[in-house]
Amino acid sequence: MSEFIKLVAHHVAIIAEGIAVLFIIFGIIGALVIYVKKTLFVKSDYLAITKSRNHLGHSLSLSLEFLIGADILRTAISPTWQDIGQLGAIVGIRTVLNFFLTRELKRAENQKTEI
Repeated sequence: MSEFIKLVAHHVAIIAEGIAVLFIIFGIIGALVIYVKKTLFVKSDYLAITKSRNHLGHSLSLSLEFLIGADILRTAISPTWQDIGQLGAIVGIRTVLNFFLTRELKRAENQKTEI
């Protein structure tokens, strides 16, 4: 039973990483589409940059959450002290990145509502 759980956790971690990659790819494509539409058709460079950054930021934030989940699953399968230490460092870095990214997105949303 233990081997089955490890196998399932391993596959779920791979799926979570794949979902994160898809969010990043679609976020990049979506941000590019927004930027091109706003600069070619509306001629609004600042608005185009802001909207495309916000779109990409949301995608990156969501993908970071999936990557953290995948790392936690991988470490839960084979917890050595080295793995736990690496997980702590990775989760810490990704959490700090996500915190500042979310803060920047909230600030951009607040600026948009003030205008």
